[in-house]
Amino acid sequence: MGTTALLQTLTSTLKLLAKRWLMLAAELKELDDALESLTSRSAKRLRQQFGVDPQTAATLMAVAGDNPERLGSEAALAALCGVSPLQASSGKTTRHRLNRGGDRSANNALWAIAMVRMRSDPKTRAYVERRTAQGMSSKEIQRCLKRYIARELYPLLLADLADFEERA
Repeated sequence: MGTTALLQTLTSTLKLLAKRWLMLAAELKELDDALESLTSRSAKRLRQQFGVDPQTAATLMAVAGDNPERLGSEAALAALCGVSPLQASSGKTTRHRLNRGGDRSANNALWAIAMVRMRSDPKTRAYVERRTAQGMSSKEIQRCLKRYIARELYPLLLADLADFEERA
């Protein structure tokens, strides 16, 4: 196989990959627009919160909607999302860790919200600085933030679910 044949094969393959990439990018844009529209209608309160984008709102709505009987309190939502604290103390050290149970996608949604807030929200940045000065590790701070976010979003999530049920 000569250089010309190899070059033609490579060019042909790259053209096919470029066409596929453009098609997938257009499909992704269409799906993102649909998710934006759906969450703007069905998760209005959630979407108004700092750091909650269409993907995280949809994930939290889906997890909560699949388990409405389990949402009796904000602590139940935290457990459902795997962000309820568990004792992880040893000896004289008193500390907590996150519950490894719960829905991992909901946990990831809360993590994403926490990361956005840690990077861009002045109140959260001040909280992180304060807790870091107190000697907390980054993971411990993230655990606290995810739990706080679950507590903050719980009433909004319930209200959005109730509105959604009324329309359905």
